[in-house]
Amino acid sequence: MTNFETDITIIGAGPVGLFMIFEAGMLKMKCHVVDTLEMIGGQCSALYPEKPIYDIPAHPKISGEDLINALETQAAPFNPTYHLSQQVISLTKEGDVFFVTTSKGTIIKSKAVVIAAGCGAFGPNRPPLDNIEEYEGKSVLYSIRKKSDFNDKNIVIAGGGDSAVDWALSLVDIAKSVSLVHRRNKFKCAPDSHDKLIKLSEEGKINLVVPYQLDSLVGSNGNLAQVIVSDLDGKTVSLDADILLPFFGLSMDLGPILNWDLLFNKHHIEVKQSTLETSTTGVFAIGDVCTYEGKLKLILNGFGECAMAAHAIYNIIYQGKSLHFEYSTTKGIETL
Repeated sequence: MTNFETDITIIGAGPVGLFMIFEAGMLKMKCHVVDTLEMIGGQCSALYPEKPIYDIPAHPKISGEDLINALETQAAPFNPTYHLSQQVISLTKEGDVFFVTTSKGTIIKSKAVVIAAGCGAFGPNRPPLDNIEEYEGKSVLYSIRKKSDFNDKNIVIAGGGDSAVDWALSLVDIAKSVSLVHRRNKFKCAPDSHDKLIKLSEEGKINLVVPYQLDSLVGSNGNLAQVIVSDLDGKTVSLDADILLPFFGLSMDLGPILNWDLLFNKHHIEVKQSTLETSTTGVFAIGDVCTYEGKLKLILNGFGECAMAAHAIYNIIYQGKSLHFEYSTTKGIETL
């Protein structure tokens, strides 16, 4: 076993977890970060590194990869320690000190714990198609790392949410063809994205296949040739396809966190809105994993929660020491 000691243990190295390092560092608090993935960045790195994000302040458009790179750079002056490719399996408390133990036997001692686990360990919801395993990783993909891989390809995208629509819009300029399959006539996406989708469909640049659902795959040796779709009456249509991108959301699992002595509301951790503290004193939750009245699941909202949690944790780390708040423009970056 390897033992470490720090001020704050952060569970989750997604964008909110990374910004928590910065906010804690600005208040002279050290952080260790644990994540199940082999790299930092959470869903931004694993699922949509090239997908544009539009609601980050001061960035009209930024890719998931660029956002994570910037957050890593911003956190770097505070020398965080990352424990990757390992899951937190237990959280215990002795007196006013927490002990976090991971699946690799790492033990981290700290006075505060911040859960920034997003939706927990995640994986794609796979469509129930025969022999789909034969194509997965080669021509059936659940995430996009490089848009250039889809240049001049026949792309079939399945799903009706933001991910499906956004990628259809993003790939239309480089793909040979883009077909978007959805079992309903209505899409659950941002209104502006919906307007763009309909316009491109009317121009013949995107083939909207609605209301249809995936039926079967045709190909050999892991290479797709066609995707067969069917309507509610069983009528089938064949779509030329080099690549199938099923975007049916993620299967989320908070794992051992669900067994901790925390108050949950539909798999989300309830927190006090003003401090982000959970029902366990000294344990905080930020980002998509937490809930309170009026909660919005947005990255920018999670960033604000980092600052609030950091200021609350300061009173735990530096008991009895007054915090004189200063803006970063006057304080600058003071490394630990």
